Amino acid sequence: MLNKRIFDYKNDENIELFVLIKSAETRIAKNGKQFIAFNFSDQSGVISAKFWDASKEAIATFTPGKVVYLKGKRELYQNNPQIKIFKLRLAKESEPQDPALFVQKAPEKRVEIEAELNRYLFEITNPTWNRIVRALLKEYQKEFFTFPAAKSNHHAYAGGLAFHTLSILRLAKALGTQYPQLDTSLLYAGAILHDLGKVLELSGPVATSYTLAGNLLGHIVLIDEEIVKTCERLGLATESEDALLLRHMIISHHGLLEYGSPVRPHLVEAEVLHQLDNLDASLQMLDKSLEHTVPGEFTERIFGMDGRNFYRPNEK
Repeated sequence: MLNKRIFDYKNDENIELFVLIKSAETRIAKNGKQFIAFNFSDQSGVISAKFWDASKEAIATFTPGKVVYLKGKRELYQNNPQIKIFKLRLAKESEPQDPALFVQKAPEKRVEIEAELNRYLFEITNPTWNRIVRALLKEYQKEFFTFPAAKSNHHAYAGGLAFHTLSILRLAKALGTQYPQLDTSLLYAGAILHDLGKVLELSGPVATSYTLAGNLLGHIVLIDEEIVKTCERLGLATESEDALLLRHMIISHHGLLEYGSPVRPHLVEAEVLHQLDNLDASLQMLDKSLEHTVPGEFTERIFGMDGRNFYRPNEK
């Protein structure tokens, strides 16, 4: 039984397995007692659970990044899967303890992602954009190829940031063929840098959380600052049109002010980047939910898709 993973279990089935505590938030229930809101993970996905009437000892023991033995039952709550906990303890020395064993990974190998992404660098023909992109990728290479693209929504797995970036580059290349008027040099540069601030916004692939800078500033502001500092270090004019165009690609890529962008896109390439970013993130969230949905049923409600659920047709 312990060889099974989280999503090998069906609803109303008892579970027994080792999992990673991806997140653990202490909250206050209506009765005034503390409980822990968990997210448990393994390589099959992430699922939530509540640890009711949590003692101070339990709160101090069950912290993010630790591997635990979990016994309970998989249930549905408001159409979302969760675990009812029967028993929870830390893994023993003789049991699996390496958090890396319980972290989802990108669907393609890092060496392949890195090699393909590097080929796009040669297609950034504008020297200013090319120097900035290369300098920042070199500085944050380790984090870029290991970090997730988000804490929980899309590409929230080890290597997700680089894979999400490569997915957008592939889409951008196809669009460049269909619409040759696009400046693919600018589009590729913007695509590579648009989420690079996540390496400063997030803590890493294990027990991912927001850093202080991530909470207070966000990845858009953080990478824009890095672009300015890189320009100054390379002796490039920060107020040149080239620098401003690249910075605009980054700060507008969320599309709307209410989604965190200081300005809306005012370049064709910036609008394209926003649309591709949203498309790739949405499809990844959908794929993740549909993968865990029985044909003929609806997915859980997906927060990043306005709380909608989606139907998985019966297989023909």
